[in-house]
Amino acid sequence: MNSKTTIFKRVIYIIIPLIIIVLVITKLKNNKQITQNKIYQYDKDEAINVMTDTLQYENVNTELSFSGTFEPNKETKISAEIQGKINTILVDNGSVVNKDQALVLLDNSLLKLQLQSIEVQLEGLAADVKRYTILAKADAIQGVQLEKSVLGLKAAKVQKAIVTEQINKTIIKAPFNGVVTAKLLEEGAFAAPGVPLLQITDITNLKFTINVSENDLSQFYINQIYYITVDADAEILLPGKALVIGSKANIGSSFPVQFAVNNTADLKIKSGMFGHVKSKIETKEKGILIPSSAMVGTASQPQVYLIKEGRATLQNIVISKNILNMTVVSNGLSTGDIMVTNGFINLFNGARVVIK
Repeated sequence: MNSKTTIFKRVIYIIIPLIIIVLVITKLKNNKQITQNKIYQYDKDEAINVMTDTLQYENVNTELSFSGTFEPNKETKISAEIQGKINTILVDNGSVVNKDQALVLLDNSLLKLQLQSIEVQLEGLAADVKRYTILAKADAIQGVQLEKSVLGLKAAKVQKAIVTEQINKTIIKAPFNGVVTAKLLEEGAFAAPGVPLLQITDITNLKFTINVSENDLSQFYINQIYYITVDADAEILLPGKALVIGSKANIGSSFPVQFAVNNTADLKIKSGMFGHVKSKIETKEKGILIPSSAMVGTASQPQVYLIKEGRATLQNIVISKNILNMTVVSNGLSTGDIMVTNGFINLFNGARVVIK
């Protein structure tokens, strides 16, 4: 009885793991089948929707567009020429100011007291000069006393002019018409020479700067007018006069070209905005222009898809030049060819297509 029980147990120990292994294998096969059923199986015989264009020869005339940035014609940080406590700031950020308008008032009470003291001295010295002049004429005093009084009067007048000029400099004025673009100190702070108080920006006139490659530098000429658009407002079109054409490349191996531009009457264009300047290239050359995005293949062997008898056919092409996002094809295409311009997903040579 004991031996039968032992054999039975051994059989059970062998059969149960086998059953578990069979169940696991079966489950894995079922999962694999379910996964495969969920995967999209592309049917190569299914027609692919594409967009096309019928090609033709046309004049290879185009406008090159260069992006750039608007900058203020003038911008400066204003600081005091003398030191003193700031009593009043008469403007704030965004304030429009005119040339010679008072912006900041420094404490000048001590300077005014000095001026009063000098004026008292001037009165006394003027009286001395008048008295000594009469006495000198009567030979009642030596002439040297009169000379000292005259020199003393002149020195006091110079001192008065110096103090008066210092008092004038406690009123800090705008150096040109513009807008307050930064308020750097507050009332009660201490102003000193070289410490900026305000920043004034003139955006009535602007500079527009672009960077172009050496191949495009020949499109621009000094004092010629070019038209500039503003990215933030497509309706604005401004004439810009070329002022500077760079003679030295910058770090990016491009050359700066700068234009003088008058802002709109309501000063819509702000410093730091982006824009574009256009340069028209006119040639008598004719060719087939295609969107660069329509090309496939490699850089050494560019290709496009043509539609022939309802199927996509790869066609080798030869490129003449690239103009912005367009490509001029010199060989491989003919007038009347139908070329795929969109719908390249799953497209292959010989695929059936349906034109949208």
